[in-house]
Amino acid sequence: MDFATIAGLICGFAVIIVAIGMGGGAKGFIHVPSFSIVVGGMVCSVLIHFSMSQFLGIFAVIKKTILVKVLLPAEIVQQMVNFAAISRRDGAMALEEQIRKTDNSFMAKGLQMLVDGQDEEAIRDVMGLEIQYLQERHKTGKKVLEFMGASAPAFGMIGTLIGLVQMLKNLSSPDDIGAGMAVALLTTFYGAFLANLVFIPLAGKLGIYSNAEILAMEMTIEGICTISRGENPTVVREKMQSFVSPNRREEVKANI
Repeated sequence: MDFATIAGLICGFAVIIVAIGMGGGAKGFIHVPSFSIVVGGMVCSVLIHFSMSQFLGIFAVIKKTILVKVLLPAEIVQQMVNFAAISRRDGAMALEEQIRKTDNSFMAKGLQMLVDGQDEEAIRDVMGLEIQYLQERHKTGKKVLEFMGASAPAFGMIGTLIGLVQMLKNLSSPDDIGAGMAVALLTTFYGAFLANLVFIPLAGKLGIYSNAEILAMEMTIEGICTISRGENPTVVREKMQSFVSPNRREEVKANI
C-alpha cells in the first residue's frame, strides 16, 4: 500500500477544510449546482473522449496508485541469484517449487517457461508482449486521469461564465446576484481543487509506478534469460545490477 498517496490526499483535504473553517465556516462552500457543473461536465467530456471500458477502468487505475505492490530491485536481484543457484545445483526442474511459492504472476510465468525448456528467444517474445500491453494499459489510464485534470478546471471556468451571466442579468435583485456569484466562484474552486489535488497528482503517481513495474519486469526477463543460458549466480548478479545506477549497486548486491 502506498501510504504517501493516502497521506497526501488526507492532508490536502484537511488543509483546505481547515483553511475554510478558519475563514468563517464551510457552509458557504457547499453548492450543489457548482459541483454538478464541474463533475458532471468532466465525466461527460471523458465519456466523449474515451470509450466506456476505458472510463470504467479508471477505478482500477486509481486503486493501483494506492494499493500498488512493486518488487524492489534488490529483491529481484536476490531472487534471481537464488534461482540461478538452484538451477545450477539441481537443474531447471527444481524451480517448480519456487513457482508455487511466488505470488508474482509475471515471474511465475517466466519460471514456468524456463522449466518447460523454452529457449531465451521464446521467453523474451512472450514476456516482452506482456510488458508491451501493460504499458498500453497504463498509458491509457494516465491519459484519462490527465484529461480529467485538464477538463475539471475548464468546466470550472464554464461554471464561472454561467454564474456571471446569471449575475449580470439580475443586477436589480441582490439575492440573485449572490447566487450567481456563488456559482461563478465555486465552480472555479471545485475545478482547480479536484484537478490539482486529485487527478493530476494521481496521473503522475501512476506514471512513476508504471515505470517501476516495467523496470521490475524487465529485470525479471533478463534474470530468467540469463539463467536459461546456464550462467552461474555471480554472472546473474552482475547482469542484474546493470539495471541500477552505479552509486546504488551496493544496495542491491545479492548474497550468493
